[in-house]
Amino acid sequence: MYRMDGDEMAGKDATEKILEAYNDVFSDIVNVLLFQGEEILKADELEDQAPRAYYKADGKVHEIERDVAKRWKKEQIRLACIGVENQTGIDPDMPLRVIGYDGAEYRAQLLEKENAVRYPVVTLVLYFGHKKHWNQAKSLLERVDVPEKFRPFVNDYKINLFEIAYLTREQVELFQSDFRIVADYFVQKREKNDYTPSAQTMKHVQETLQLLSVMTGDHRFEDVCNDQQEGGPQNMCEVLERVENRGIQIGMQKGTQSGIQQGEDMFALLVKKLLECGRMDDIRRATEDRAYRQKLMKELSIVP
Repeated sequence: MYRMDGDEMAGKDATEKILEAYNDVFSDIVNVLLFQGEEILKADELEDQAPRAYYKADGKVHEIERDVAKRWKKEQIRLACIGVENQTGIDPDMPLRVIGYDGAEYRAQLLEKENAVRYPVVTLVLYFGHKKHWNQAKSLLERVDVPEKFRPFVNDYKINLFEIAYLTREQVELFQSDFRIVADYFVQKREKNDYTPSAQTMKHVQETLQLLSVMTGDHRFEDVCNDQQEGGPQNMCEVLERVENRGIQIGMQKGTQSGIQQGEDMFALLVKKLLECGRMDDIRRATEDRAYRQKLMKELSIVP
């Protein structure tokens, strides 16, 4: 499930697979954002981590849910747990949230046998806003009000925040997966408030368009996947073509419906005026003779 500002996606189907849950996309994001494109993580070294973690407080079991989490393993040795959190809005409490996610994973390690290997937990926060930079806390000490005497004793905790719309062109080109399409979209929207689609073929079409729909609030992307047209789009050029055609079709349908309603209203007004004059024979003829009906409408100033 996407966890975004205001829990706006709380009702979305939690079983729905999102783009970043695919190993090829997940490893691509980590390799580009953390290691400048060097292939440190390989897709076949990743396995799904349960997105939910549990902890006990006040005698009750509480749940923390990540957007996506993966275990990085080599030859059955767990090297790290890596999580990704998506943000459409700026959350000043994000450092506290990340501490909660990471702390729950470290706490789970305490439940394993004593000689088990302990491994690091890393969380990436992907911010998709393109109208302004993230201008809130990126670390614990930026968020909490610490008395000066206490400051030396409070450990700081920094979040790994990445502003997708503010990546450089060089960084965007480093992506090898469908995430390049997503990053390119937000960078273009930030740079010129417009989007020129690329011809890159999408591997995970539905998930890419769903991510764009959710992060932009523009559900036309996802609607393209739900239409009945034979054969799905393979790149963003085809997606935008279908979005445009769909818009034209909807516009024509609305125009037709509006025209029918207008015609009905005009005829009703004609009948009303003829009734007021007691012209019953004209009413009967108007229902059968279109030319005569138009003549009456001009006579009674219903149409110019």
